[in-house]
Amino acid sequence: MWAAGAAALVCCLATPATAATSADTRPVAKAASSSTSSAARRKARVVAERPSLGQKQGLRNSEDALELKSSAALVVDQDTDEVLYSKNAEAVLPIASITKMMTAIVVLDAGQPMDEPIAVSKVALDTPKNNRSRLRVGATLSRGELMNLALMSSENRAAFSIGAAYPGGLPALVDAMNRKAVELGMRDSHFVEPTGLSSDNRSSAQDLALLVKAAYQHPELREYSTAPEASVAVGRRMVQFHTTNSLVRNPMWEIGLQKTGYISEAGRCLVMQAQMAGRKLIMVLLDSTGRYSRVGDAERIRRWLDAMPTAQHSPIEPAAMAQEPSAAVPEGERDLGRSGSDTF
Repeated sequence: MWAAGAAALVCCLATPATAATSADTRPVAKAASSSTSSAARRKARVVAERPSLGQKQGLRNSEDALELKSSAALVVDQDTDEVLYSKNAEAVLPIASITKMMTAIVVLDAGQPMDEPIAVSKVALDTPKNNRSRLRVGATLSRGELMNLALMSSENRAAFSIGAAYPGGLPALVDAMNRKAVELGMRDSHFVEPTGLSSDNRSSAQDLALLVKAAYQHPELREYSTAPEASVAVGRRMVQFHTTNSLVRNPMWEIGLQKTGYISEAGRCLVMQAQMAGRKLIMVLLDSTGRYSRVGDAERIRRWLDAMPTAQHSPIEPAAMAQEPSAAVPEGERDLGRSGSDTF
């Protein structure tokens, strides 16, 4: 009897310790499970970028004397049409938001007033996955404000809205864009919509140099594309937008016109008109490989041009510049990819 009571007492004393041990281990196991789950979610969010068309065609493996990261490049004297530098300039590639420059040209050609109010429209390709626009659908801005945001901050809804308000709507706009391409001699170019979200908007560096030259003739496009920032009223609040091109704020550059672009099929793109080496030059960079590489390529080209003996002499051999380190790129150069803007 005494032995049985002692055994029962021992069991009672041991039970709390066992319970305590079990309670102590449960949070640890939960924390470990939570940590593993969080790591799995983070890993799942890392999605490999789809290869660009230029990459599929092997253009990124092309060697050039300046070791540019862009698959295609062209530098042309705006006044004389002299080609100073060329790399795969005839390759036809998706051009992303460079498309917006053609959209703006045909809207200006139509003579539509810049102060006319336009309601912001939802883009046909507008989904949470590929558009982070801060322009609320239904908000009203002037045509000039929308064109400014389309060129400076690469706002897709802004470009789509001014396209939808074109006489005859989007079909008429796209027809006008393709007619304008033929008029400008852009033989390798084709457009299907006004934003650049579609990879079926395609052109070559040679053709885009012609587009930049034509766009430069419009004071509005020079002003809108080179504005460093803008604030617009979206409903009851003021929203500030910034340029997608950090070179606009760089005192080393004198840029008269510019446009950036990015979707995965096109890579990073950049077109500019700028004063360099005593000349007015047009620069086109298509399918650049990294987030900051198009700016780095522009800096390589600028240093090479600055190293010319005089503005009147032929270009020096670019091989002499190939070993120079890449220029530092400001942190402000961001790229969100398929977003409401290229402030990527």
